[in-house]
Amino acid sequence: MDSGYSSSAGMHVVICPWLAFGHLLPCLDLAQRLASRGHRVSFVSTPRNISRLPTVRPALAPLVAFVALPLPRVEGLPDGAESTNDVPYNMFEFHRKAFDGLAAPFSEFLGTACADWVIVDVFHHWAAAAAVEHKVPCAMIFLASAHNIAPMADRRPERAQSPAAGGQGRPAPAPTFEVAKEKLIHTKGSSGMSLAERFSLTHSRCSLVAVRSCAEFEPETAPLLSTIRGKPIAFLGLMPPSHEGRREDSEDATIRWLDAQPVKSVVYVALGSEVPLSVEQVHELALGLELAGTRFLWALRKLSGVSDVELLPAGFEERTRGRGVVATGWVPQMSILAHAAVGAFLTHCGWNSTIEGLMFGHPLIMLPIFGDQGPNARLIEAKNAGVQVPRNDGDGSFDREGVAAVVRAVAMEEESSSVFQANAKKLQEIVADTACHERYLDGFIQQLRSYRY
Repeated sequence: MDSGYSSSAGMHVVICPWLAFGHLLPCLDLAQRLASRGHRVSFVSTPRNISRLPTVRPALAPLVAFVALPLPRVEGLPDGAESTNDVPYNMFEFHRKAFDGLAAPFSEFLGTACADWVIVDVFHHWAAAAAVEHKVPCAMIFLASAHNIAPMADRRPERAQSPAAGGQGRPAPAPTFEVAKEKLIHTKGSSGMSLAERFSLTHSRCSLVAVRSCAEFEPETAPLLSTIRGKPIAFLGLMPPSHEGRREDSEDATIRWLDAQPVKSVVYVALGSEVPLSVEQVHELALGLELAGTRFLWALRKLSGVSDVELLPAGFEERTRGRGVVATGWVPQMSILAHAAVGAFLTHCGWNSTIEGLMFGHPLIMLPIFGDQGPNARLIEAKNAGVQVPRNDGDGSFDREGVAAVVRAVAMEEESSSVFQANAKKLQEIVADTACHERYLDGFIQQLRSYRY
């Protein structure tokens, strides 16, 4: 079937992201980038998630429509818990079950949308099935590094011979505790379908796999990849986020505190909002920061079922007062990372946070927790732009001494920190190369335009 749009006409693209803000926000960014090129976008999510998204830039707002599909009620999922930020990790399966209930309303919407393309997240087998039903080509968006998807990808024949994993500039193999966690993707939960099945079904129904990376950032991996199980790969570039609006953040208490700190003296600590550490791990991290003696600003998510008194070690805030701040509410992460007082970033290595940290040239202290975070951390470690906190190979545990040693090496000891800073600056040049990433997006759009269903 001819897709029906000319090379000059704008397309209508439907984007349907997963219920995590680490997916919603980059997909909204993609929507605005498409709109900036004259394409109409329908952004599909649930009402509360849509209400919590940043405002679309006024010039683009006429081209970005939000489609709110109410999330079905599922026993065990609290009312209003429409994002993974709203519930503990052990309840995400209820989200998947509820999200599957959007299959019929999504198909009904798509039947009347006159869409040229549907872009779906990796778990959305039912959204991809609706695209097939309505004869609309579908792209599966993979919001992670090429290194993450490489084990599933087909290698280009002329480049099939690549250096062994763990060699010079190559990421190390996964530790035992991470391999054990990876096996959980094959477990069927209450939704009746494993993550591996969701990915496989979505992939089988799509025509293209869009990956948020580029050959400039991953020269050891991205150029080697051609297809994923026969489906072509399109690279989106890194899509570094815009950091407009920082002046509005200048009155935030964390920014005012940073204003009083010496240049490059503060370690910013933020481990994402999805899968928090256990209270025991929080205590080890806190005591590691204390032991290191660094200035720090810690964006700490409150733990479900843990009181404010129990969240941190007894006396920790008093002992670190003046050189450390723990913020348990929302903080303006981009403004913090852009601040001159910040010298290093202690992160869980989600792909969004990794890109944001490197966008400002910060070396990374890495404490991956689940999913793509371990591979991301090994990728950055191979580039010598950061170091992982040492972990027990069997259970993934870490201790305060290991935290302190890495914080000192990356952020405090001049000889070692200067190496990490120099390598982070090299990666910053790639992440901040807006023209490069815009070219990738233009190439992706050209792939969409040239496809014939």
